[in-house]
Amino acid sequence: MSCFKSKYADELAANAKYIGTPGKGILAADESTGTIGKRLSSINVENVESNRRALRELLFCTPGALKYLSGVILFEETLYQKTASGKPFVEVLKEGGVLPGIKVDAGTVVLAGTNGETTTQGLDNLGQRCAKYYQAGARFAKWRAVIKIGPNEPSELAIHENAYGLARYAAICQENGLVPIVEPEILVDGCHDINKCADVTERVLAACYKALNDHHVMLEGTLLKPNMVTPGSDAPKVAPEVIAEYTVHALLRTVPAAVPAIVFLSGGQSEEEATLNLNAMNKLFKNKKPWSLSFSFGRALQQSTLKAWAGKEGNVVKAQAAFLTRCKANSEATLGTYKGDATLGEGASESLHVKDYKY
Repeated sequence: MSCFKSKYADELAANAKYIGTPGKGILAADESTGTIGKRLSSINVENVESNRRALRELLFCTPGALKYLSGVILFEETLYQKTASGKPFVEVLKEGGVLPGIKVDAGTVVLAGTNGETTTQGLDNLGQRCAKYYQAGARFAKWRAVIKIGPNEPSELAIHENAYGLARYAAICQENGLVPIVEPEILVDGCHDINKCADVTERVLAACYKALNDHHVMLEGTLLKPNMVTPGSDAPKVAPEVIAEYTVHALLRTVPAAVPAIVFLSGGQSEEEATLNLNAMNKLFKNKKPWSLSFSFGRALQQSTLKAWAGKEGNVVKAQAAFLTRCKANSEATLGTYKGDATLGEGASESLHVKDYKY
């Protein structure tokens, strides 16, 4: 048996391919209540349901933005929220040609017997939850595994446990009609060089695709959400062209051509940095890769928008202009045509790195 084809097989393949449409990408708006609380507190806004809904409405209802997006990842609360006028967010997205997605993992816990390495929770009742989310309009899902680089990390145990957790999640999603985004995030924390990151990235991705094969996951109905290959956060930076070379070569060595698209996480890079790096990959490797390379950015699409909004109704238009600027810039980056000429809002160039980042 090469792969399991659920009754949703054709739909899964079509949706995964659509999400990877060149010129489009994913907005990750699936921050947990605690994480979005930290974002809101940075602009002195209270973490209550009405403010969380207002921020998401600001993003989803930005005029002209949805044409640059193919998917939006939602937190469970947001999947069922409505605009101030009573229209479900799911309907707003669908009418804009954007597929709603859903975060389904339950966060990380320390893996016993390791030096603080983690595994991701959430497999219990995942099938029932996926079926419920599908009925609510979701068409893809996200599960984040976290790998850290250290003197002796990642351990084989951590790589194996996270790879097989991702594979089990992916199989359950496909049984229930959701395209699984496979996200093995290698944290940027540390002083390691880019060669170390490339080595770990290749080891982790190889393990993930072995696990996905063992679980008979249909790769045509999946997406990969990896880190870019970069030096550690405490190491000297390198040019976007260097990051592009290392990242795409690591992917070419490990990611099967059956996968329709790779949607990068931003991993604490500044908004502009993430865009320039993605653009370099698509510019340098145009017609030299079997999958499309796009984005699934959270912080790197929202930082300047948050700062422009500051929780004030009178700032909504200004904040939406900042969001539209980042959406358009990243759309161009998926085509390798971004000139670095976007108007940089406040916060667009600042590092968004948070050590040991929890989502």
